[in-house]
Amino acid sequence: MKESKFIKMNIKGKFFKTFSSFKNIILFIILCTSCNAQNKKSNQIIGNSAELVLISNNYEFTEGPATDKDGNVFFTDQPNDRILKWEAKTNLVSEYMKPSGRSNGLYFDNNGNLLSAADEKNELWRINPNKEVTVLVDNYDGKKLNGPNDLWVDAKGGIYFTDPYYQRSWWEHKEPQQHEKRVYYLAPNTSTPRVVSNDNYVQPNGIIGTPDGKTLYVADQAGEKTYVFTIEENGNLTNRKLFTDMGSDGMTIDNLGNVYLTGKGITVFNKKGEQIQHIAVPGDWTANVTFGGLNQTTLFITAMDSVYTLEMAVHGVR
Repeated sequence: MKESKFIKMNIKGKFFKTFSSFKNIILFIILCTSCNAQNKKSNQIIGNSAELVLISNNYEFTEGPATDKDGNVFFTDQPNDRILKWEAKTNLVSEYMKPSGRSNGLYFDNNGNLLSAADEKNELWRINPNKEVTVLVDNYDGKKLNGPNDLWVDAKGGIYFTDPYYQRSWWEHKEPQQHEKRVYYLAPNTSTPRVVSNDNYVQPNGIIGTPDGKTLYVADQAGEKTYVFTIEENGNLTNRKLFTDMGSDGMTIDNLGNVYLTGKGITVFNKKGEQIQHIAVPGDWTANVTFGGLNQTTLFITAMDSVYTLEMAVHGVR
């Protein structure tokens, strides 16, 4: 009787142990399946059946796309000294401003003014809706800037901008007055920028921040690196880390926190710096990218003499 009871208990114990192991395996499979499904979903950033659409190709070099509150995208054709406007409702492009101070990067401030990295005289401009220009910055420490290139505006209205040096044919000077290539921050209601990153960049270029104002991405195009910083309350940058071993001419970010870098097409990375997508774009160089359109789901791409759009399953953020 005792032996029989022991055998039954032993069998019962083995059964529950086996069942428990089987249960753990099932849970593990479910967890893996869920993770894979989640990863797959996060990687599905392009709209279903969406294809790259050529909008226009009668430019010399397109750059600096920036989106207004209505989803219209403004971009530059720097060699031809003009700013153009793509209208989201009509899908048509028209000339917005010429001359434009050889505008390069653009971004809208929180009051609807168009900010411009005006390369002709190495300045940072504010262009109001009446196309009246205010020069915000024209020097640092009494010396001409190298050539503001790209910019981003935080929720407070502060402006971060990169200042590489690319010799222009329209400049009289042949050497930079600033001997370092930096990232600057122009705090709200001030007229003097301050250096927030001076990290031996080869050519700091693309720049974008997160909507919560806590993270800033800066690309060193020629250095083939993109870095991520923590933004402090006063606008200073700390905690510099390598985001990915790829530079970028311009960049944007979506609602999932994915970062879009340009160059040979568009390469998309998640928050961890892992590549999740590559979007092939015709031509030798893709200069810049942003989200526009009525629902902020249209990826607007500037690529040499052309501009393209691509409908996305994600949307842009500010």
